Amino acid sequence: MLQATDWADVKVVGIPRALLFYRFGVLWTTFFESIGRTVVVSDPTDKAIADEGDHLSVDECCLASKVFVGHVESLVGRCDAVFVPCYPTGEPRTGFCTKFQSATDMVRNTFRDQKLRVISCEVSSARKMKDVRRAFEEMALRMGVSLKDARAAFKAAWDAQRAHDEAQADAQDRTLRRVDEQRKVARAAVAAGEDVAFPLGILVVAHPYITHDPYLSSAVIDSLTDMGATVIYADAMDHERSYKKSFDFSGTMPWLINRELIGAILLAQDRIDGIVLISAFPCGPDSMTDDAIMRCIQGTPILNLMIDAQSGTAGVETRVESFVDILRFQQKGGYVHG
Repeated sequence: MLQATDWADVKVVGIPRALLFYRFGVLWTTFFESIGRTVVVSDPTDKAIADEGDHLSVDECCLASKVFVGHVESLVGRCDAVFVPCYPTGEPRTGFCTKFQSATDMVRNTFRDQKLRVISCEVSSARKMKDVRRAFEEMALRMGVSLKDARAAFKAAWDAQRAHDEAQADAQDRTLRRVDEQRKVARAAVAAGEDVAFPLGILVVAHPYITHDPYLSSAVIDSLTDMGATVIYADAMDHERSYKKSFDFSGTMPWLINRELIGAILLAQDRIDGIVLISAFPCGPDSMTDDAIMRCIQGTPILNLMIDAQSGTAGVETRVESFVDILRFQQKGGYVHG
């Protein structure tokens, strides 16, 4: 049976800067560029993109999905086809929210009147290289690429994503080590009778499409940094170590990225002063996992924030500032009397 090449005329591929782009975007862009395609990534999220996505989406969609739809709309007319992969739950404990399973069909139906072309692939297990490779090779064949070139492109893409992930994980390790060293200096200063400001290490726990989208997270991240706190990103810590550590928390949790976030909390808990949870309303997986984190993670203060399309930033900033003030008060008391 001959392989269909119905996507062979797609020369410019659009990629929405949303959802799993913030986790697998390096792999995606490197792969398409390696098979000779031009990649157009949508512009960073702004109010216009978010508002358009809200307008095109049903009310029940979470904020992250609405933003994603806005990014897709912004690519109409700028590319030959938009890349919207499907990440179904292929096996227990490595799955994704249903929005990642239905994204391809949702986009095709939402933009059917604009006749937007969508190219896709189905990745049955994001943790298994052979499953990811098979999906991308099959897509490349439909784009008229030879199997040999598809395999070479995937290797380059997989290696690039791995290097990117390792660099992010190394950055978080360096940040944690810097906070550890600053604490040692502060303790020595207190012992010498000096009045010093103690370092604060805050672990931000959120899906990467929230953490690394400034439009969605800047009110939180900027408030933390403006108050002198050092931010560590849970989603950027070592994915493999975090995933394995998550089984100390739950043996049945079905969602891969939530597992990695919880594992990162367990790995970093003894080296941080507080945790900030950020969720996009109304995220189904987060509604369960964030509640479990609040109940089961003991000994570390936690601030739980929910962001949506209607709320302004003033309330968020006030809560973050209050949280940091409380941490500083408790921390100073602990060092002085501990």
